[in-house]
Amino acid sequence: MFRVLISRRWLGAMAVALAFGIAAYFLGQWQWHRYEAKAANADRINSHYNATPRPVTQVLSPAPLSLTQEWTRVTMHGHYDVQDTMVVRNRPHNGVYGYEVVVPFTDDSGSSVLVDRGWVVNAQNAATLPDFPSAPAQPVTVTGWVRPTEPSLGHTLPAGQLASINLTEASRASGLPLLGGYVVLQVERLPDGTAPKRPTPLDPPDTDLGPHQAYAFQWWAAMLAGVVLVLFGARREHLETMHGGGTTGGTGVETPRRPVKVRIWDEEDA
Repeated sequence: MFRVLISRRWLGAMAVALAFGIAAYFLGQWQWHRYEAKAANADRINSHYNATPRPVTQVLSPAPLSLTQEWTRVTMHGHYDVQDTMVVRNRPHNGVYGYEVVVPFTDDSGSSVLVDRGWVVNAQNAATLPDFPSAPAQPVTVTGWVRPTEPSLGHTLPAGQLASINLTEASRASGLPLLGGYVVLQVERLPDGTAPKRPTPLDPPDTDLGPHQAYAFQWWAAMLAGVVLVLFGARREHLETMHGGGTTGGTGVETPRRPVKVRIWDEEDA
């Protein structure tokens, strides 16, 4: 079998099989890293999302929010800077694009935090903003979850509109020194305990791990498939050569012997 395996054709097939195995290993690694990232994100969300809310100034500071603190549940008391209400364009909700309404909030400590109050559907055309419930002007207690700033998209938009929840751009637009993370609103409470009207609440964060772990195992299981197929094919050719009486002619491809032609008409003539 070794002589068959070292023929040019089977050596080429083995090289292709080994290249596929290496590619399968790295594809498995890629899927595994994606699974680890999703698992870490899900663990972070699950540990923070329903926890007892902490004072916002214990979690947020002027520095950018640490990833380990994302989705920490916070609470704060103060007032909205209603005159600085902004909308963030091209935000999806249940497959429909609209706006997210963000409003700076000044805590009793004097710190300013951007609050995402929820989602509203697009208006009839891009030049018109939709109607949505305004933030309350009176003091209010806000509970929600902190999230880090989003990257700037570099777009220049009309006043009062943002392309993303980039805190540097929101701070420039509002003229307020915003803390290093924003708050996704869970609930607002007025002094009498009632909740004011608000835009549609955002969906909860996604904690689904997806199929990445299974894909990683599938790729790793496939690493030796090509080598096994090459060995099986070479062994089969070797056995056919040994038991079928064929020759390979030095090429690795068996050439079967021609059957001996039998003349029968001599006997018929006799």
